[in-house]
Amino acid sequence: MSAAADRPAAAPAPDAELAYHGSRLVAYRDDGPIAHVLGRLTKGQLPPLLPLLVAGIVTAILLGVGVSGQTSPAIFAPVLVLLLAGPGSTHPHSGRLDWLVPPIMRAIEYGYLATLGFSHDVSKPLVYAFLGVLAYHHYDTVYRTRQRLWPARWVFVAGLGWEGRLLIAAVATLAGKLPIVLAVLGVYFALLFGIESVYTWVRTGTGKGVMVNLEDEEEAGS
Repeated sequence: MSAAADRPAAAPAPDAELAYHGSRLVAYRDDGPIAHVLGRLTKGQLPPLLPLLVAGIVTAILLGVGVSGQTSPAIFAPVLVLLLAGPGSTHPHSGRLDWLVPPIMRAIEYGYLATLGFSHDVSKPLVYAFLGVLAYHHYDTVYRTRQRLWPARWVFVAGLGWEGRLLIAAVATLAGKLPIVLAVLGVYFALLFGIESVYTWVRTGTGKGVMVNLEDEEEAGS
């Protein structure tokens, strides 16, 4: 039997998943169902970077004011970010600076969740663990797309997207239930992202020593 026969079959990107994400940068956004609905309304015509920059600046100002009170305007920052960043979810992200969109979104998401948690007496280990689970999900998305292993659409839907997580955190804060909500969501996301990730790597055989090209940096949209 030849060596080629022993080699695990390649896992090309399913057409449906590639069409859903459109590009690596769009996949890195980690949009959920709500953002996609807003994106479909604009039919991909709204450039994503400028509105997101505005949302990031305003969110930083609101967080700087403080979120120690449950009626603080910073609690409602996710609604502002969603309205500004959501409509750009279906844009091809082919602009020269559109690579900045995913890191800005991660800074907004992690910064908001961390500030909200620390200012509302959530256990610091719980906040770090919750952010760690999200960071693993985002790292896994980047790593697998570089090897043309596109994440399934249902993972992003089940993961609620960045907008779903921020909105739930804001509502939980208003209800005074942020610690328990972060704990429950943390366990849920750990199981969801962890099991799906392990299953994908085992199924494709990439985790068994198969050499892959990590330097394939084909630009999104090219």
